[in-house]
Amino acid sequence: MSWVDLRSDTVTRPTPAMRQAMVDADVGDDVYGEDPTVNALQSRLAADLGFEAGLFVPTGTQSNLLALMSHCERGDEYLVGADAHTYKFEGGGAAVLGSIQPQPIPHDADGCLPLDKVAAAIKPVDPHFARTRLFALENTWHGRVLPMDYLRAAQDFAQSRKLAFHLDGARLFNAAIGAGVQARAIAQHFDSVSICLSKGLGAPVGSVLVGSAALIEKARRWRKVAGGGWRQAGMLAAAATYALDHHVARLADDHARAKRLASELREIGGLKLLGHHTNMVFVDVPADRLRELDVHLKTAQIRISIGYLPTLRLVTHLDIDDEGVERVVQAFRAFFG
Repeated sequence: MSWVDLRSDTVTRPTPAMRQAMVDADVGDDVYGEDPTVNALQSRLAADLGFEAGLFVPTGTQSNLLALMSHCERGDEYLVGADAHTYKFEGGGAAVLGSIQPQPIPHDADGCLPLDKVAAAIKPVDPHFARTRLFALENTWHGRVLPMDYLRAAQDFAQSRKLAFHLDGARLFNAAIGAGVQARAIAQHFDSVSICLSKGLGAPVGSVLVGSAALIEKARRWRKVAGGGWRQAGMLAAAATYALDHHVARLADDHARAKRLASELREIGGLKLLGHHTNMVFVDVPADRLRELDVHLKTAQIRISIGYLPTLRLVTHLDIDDEGVERVVQAFRAFFG
């Protein structure tokens, strides 16, 4: 019996066809700009999303860091959600490596940052303060799709305040499927977008940062400084390209399975369903039973992330099918029944 891994959509493994695409990839030295498969991936995503250029990098964390360091200088500030990945889960890289001050702002329940609170956080031009340069959003945020009308309002706000506007679009394509629009319709509101290819799309490694040609040239230099230059990366770019060709529309299957999982878990006593958004289901369990639940699920070859809070995030993805969802439901029923 294979494992059902609900910890994250980062745990997916390359499909046989994706592995073959990697084997067949045409490669070169990307530090010299000579890897044709990398170059094609960068150009494709930039064009598809409406930007001048793109940069293929190892991780989404590095992609976001390069964006922040390219938009900002030492002593600048970026406005960001208090529970955003770039602020809370990326090791403080902007501050540690870029000398960029984050100004966290509490999220609304739907993932939006209230624009009146964002406005209040902008610093006056005064040597006492960091210089407010950048406004950053995340979509999806804990699986939530930011409303399209909010994105338009946030873009207008950023432009009126002369702020650069960045999107952590780690799950951009989940957001697009959830909103029923093309990814470009979301990306068009931003000056730069980071797209992760190793989450729901199922590639083994990599993210692409897209933006203006000038911004990407800065980002390329910072990538080298941060140790992110790579050589024959075309095999990884081939996996990413395969994912774009074959795994975008099927994200709807992940969303449907998350909805089904949420519906089934809602009926189990002792378990509180908090909600589901795109490919994520959130439940609360009694804190004193977390470890016991973890052990029980592992006996059924089911993995979940157990932290210090009673809220569990269950994530559906490429490697979870209908049988896997059913096995998870039955295991929860057996534990709480």
